[in-house]
Amino acid sequence: MKTAQLEVRLVGYTIFEPPLGLDGDETRYLFTPDDMTLIDPENGTYDGQALAEFSGRACYQSWNKTNPATATNAGYLANILDHVHHSVLEHASVTFYITGVSRALTHELVRHRHFSYSQLSQRYVDSSDIAFVIPPADDMDPEALTEHTEAYDTALRLYNSKVQRKLALGYSRKAAREAARAHLPNEAETKIVVTGNYRAWMEFLIKRDNPAADAEIRRLAIEIGSQLAGHAPHVFGTAPRALWDTSAAQAEANA
Repeated sequence: MKTAQLEVRLVGYTIFEPPLGLDGDETRYLFTPDDMTLIDPENGTYDGQALAEFSGRACYQSWNKTNPATATNAGYLANILDHVHHSVLEHASVTFYITGVSRALTHELVRHRHFSYSQLSQRYVDSSDIAFVIPPADDMDPEALTEHTEAYDTALRLYNSKVQRKLALGYSRKAAREAARAHLPNEAETKIVVTGNYRAWMEFLIKRDNPAADAEIRRLAIEIGSQLAGHAPHVFGTAPRALWDTSAAQAEANA
């Protein structure tokens, strides 16, 4: 049996270029160097964390940073999170390319309505040698692994037989695979591109990096949370995350 392993790659994110002409002059609004938001010093471009701060300051035209507690990007976003003013976080987005996940997982993932998705097409892509994703609960269960192997062999035998029969009858490859994919189970591997703004990713982590969540999607959420913490630490790092993520507490309260 061919099995797939989870792989999550951050492939896109917001880049912010501050505009000219703030405070009545022609200089660009600049962030303090230790904020870890500068991407390209030569061109003065920043990441999504800077855009979130800029968007919040635009509401009140508070460019002068007179409050030391919110003078840095980390301090400003901590205040935003503490006051649950999450709308400014919707301006910045992150995109992941996710492979080694099952169709069962993506059936749950697409319930997050604020994400944008582009998923592998089983009608177009040949699945004659597709990998399976073993549910985490079955990883150390020999009997379950035997059952998965039997299901894998049966599914691929039926799939390949159906494709060949349809091709012999004059169907196009796409039409033949369209008919044959009905034999592929939920554990068949899929690949998907997912884009979401910071607020959408926060909601995803609250719901899916949670002891009550499905084990496979929680495994995905843990990896995404780790990568987001490295990419945007002022929103997804340990300290700021404690301001908005109550998933563990919710799970304990419901136990």
